[in-house]
Amino acid sequence: MHRIFIYTAFIALLYACKSKPAPAETDETNTNGNTVMLDSLQKKNAGLTYDTIRHMPMHNVIRASGVVDVPPQNLISISFPLGGYLKSTTLLPGSPVNKGEVIGIMEDQSFVQLQQDYLTARSNMEYLSADMQRQKTLSEADAISKKKYQQILNEYKNAEISLKSLGEKLRIVNINPAKLSVGNISSTVPLYSPINGYVTKVNVNIGKYVMPTDVLFELVNPEDIHASVTVFEKDLPAFSKGLHGTVSLADKPDKTYDIEVILVTKNVNDNRSGLIHCHFENAGHDLLPGMFLNATFDMDNEMAVAVPEEAVVRYMGKEYVFATNDEKQFTLIPVTTGRRENKFVQLTGDGQALQNQKLVIKGAYAVLGQMKNKGTEE
Repeated sequence: MHRIFIYTAFIALLYACKSKPAPAETDETNTNGNTVMLDSLQKKNAGLTYDTIRHMPMHNVIRASGVVDVPPQNLISISFPLGGYLKSTTLLPGSPVNKGEVIGIMEDQSFVQLQQDYLTARSNMEYLSADMQRQKTLSEADAISKKKYQQILNEYKNAEISLKSLGEKLRIVNINPAKLSVGNISSTVPLYSPINGYVTKVNVNIGKYVMPTDVLFELVNPEDIHASVTVFEKDLPAFSKGLHGTVSLADKPDKTYDIEVILVTKNVNDNRSGLIHCHFENAGHDLLPGMFLNATFDMDNEMAVAVPEEAVVRYMGKEYVFATNDEKQFTLIPVTTGRRENKFVQLTGDGQALQNQKLVIKGAYAVLGQMKNKGTEE
């Protein structure tokens, strides 16, 4: 009787174990490392919204950097060909100058000697000219030998060459030979500005002796300054003459200046970049050579596959979007992004593969957080 009781109790216990219900599965099961399931409360807290990819026109914006530059013909270095002492000047860096304005006075005794030599040569030339005419008349009348006349003619031509040479030297130092006389010989000569513009450098001081190779002043004509922009090799083919863009100073990004491409260089430097030269469309600006610029060029509109910027998350150095079919299970999908415009970002590469996918466009980082938490718990 005792054995029957024990056997009955064992059977009852075994039946109870088999009939115990299995634990219910939760909605939060993480099926793999790139997928996460969220329950209703988690989705509500994340504030999820959904949309599909869009096909929309987007600008191809190319950004580059550069400097305000001056073409060689507008940058003038002032030297004095004969050397001498700088007697006076009022120039300072930034001073405006007008074409023909006296910008300095040079002084040296060699200027006096040059003027003396010219006047002497001119006087000698006048004598030789008269003597040659006399000798020519006599030669034609056979009153003198032909050789005598040829000697006088040779002296006249040599004197003519010397007078012409001295006259050109005077013009180089801004002395007009035609107006030179004994009464206006001077030890000083003026320096004139050859352009309208302003001074960028003053390299001498009053009383300093300068050699013919020394640069006294540097002037610039601001009317034709341009933007010299450095563009990466891969972007160079997109540029051509006539393309428009804007530039701004690094410390004043809100103030922009309109530019137009006038020249695209045909070579690439060691940094795998090339230069494009741009003309400023409006002359009334305060830009100076050497200023650093940020340039922006809007290329033609192109149709692009795009999603809102909020839909793209960055994780482990890469970019992803979350796709879902039932708004319960969310899958992390890698993407490659391109242009950005009006809070939308282009999906390049396999972006078309997401054509019929429902994407998380708001709350994507919250989903990413849940996925990482699940990974940590496991």
